[in-house]
Amino acid sequence: MSNTDTTDQTPGRTQARTPGPWDAKPEATSARETAPAPAVDAPVEKDQSLVWAMLSTALMGGFLWWITGSAIVAGAVLIGLFVHEAGHALAMNKLGMGPARIYIIPFLGGLAKARREPKSEWDGVLVSLAGPAFGLLAMIPFVGVWMVLGQGEWLMGAFFIATLNLVNLVPAPPLDGSKALGPVLTRVHPRLEQIVLLVIGVAVVWWGLTTGRFILAAFLALSVFSHLKRGVWRAAWGTLSWPEAGKSLALYLLTLAVCAAAAVGALMPMTGGDPAGAVQLGLNYLGFGR
Repeated sequence: MSNTDTTDQTPGRTQARTPGPWDAKPEATSARETAPAPAVDAPVEKDQSLVWAMLSTALMGGFLWWITGSAIVAGAVLIGLFVHEAGHALAMNKLGMGPARIYIIPFLGGLAKARREPKSEWDGVLVSLAGPAFGLLAMIPFVGVWMVLGQGEWLMGAFFIATLNLVNLVPAPPLDGSKALGPVLTRVHPRLEQIVLLVIGVAVVWWGLTTGRFILAAFLALSVFSHLKRGVWRAAWGTLSWPEAGKSLALYLLTLAVCAAAAVGALMPMTGGDPAGAVQLGLNYLGFGR
């Protein structure tokens, strides 16, 4: 018998093996079993570099100046874009999705990107509508300057800020309207969102092509196509409850009405206070004139 063998040889008693040098120590095993796994957080998105941020903003401003023919209107749209995306970012941070980042995409617009997914569809709806609602605040300084100087170009700047937020409420991917109204349609049936947003998306692309807005049309066409490849879009998200769907629809319609009223109101001084004339003037600017 080896002097290292300390097994009890008493008849009828279970023999237990002495732990060897390669066996894990009991306290180490216990520590491994009870220690919680370290929390893994999502990687933090890098901010745009200062050079690229300035360059992309300059490119966007120059592009807007080129298509509008007015430095004031171009500046208004650029400021409105920043305020719009800031509204999304503030909502993301408030709802625990931050820290949010804002990116300027030359020739296309802006993007507010969250670090985390929303906790629920309802939070996603609030984030999507925060941009258009908050973005209307950018109209205030332009209306104020018009009241002092009386130059209609400042009102046009305010009108295009309102239009920027109004167009974003069109329920066509990837615009904010699709993210606000889409969950409501999914509550009825998952495929209904695809059908409705596809029809509206095709209509918006056709509008862009027929009015000469080719960059916008191409961008929306690519977005609609990429969304179609996703299949049932919100299967992993779950759906809104019926009360949440009702609140989402009401909030969407309210935001839509406020943005439309702001756009018409900005043009009314130019039509002698005539709302119908302001609506027609706005439609002419958007390419829907007779």
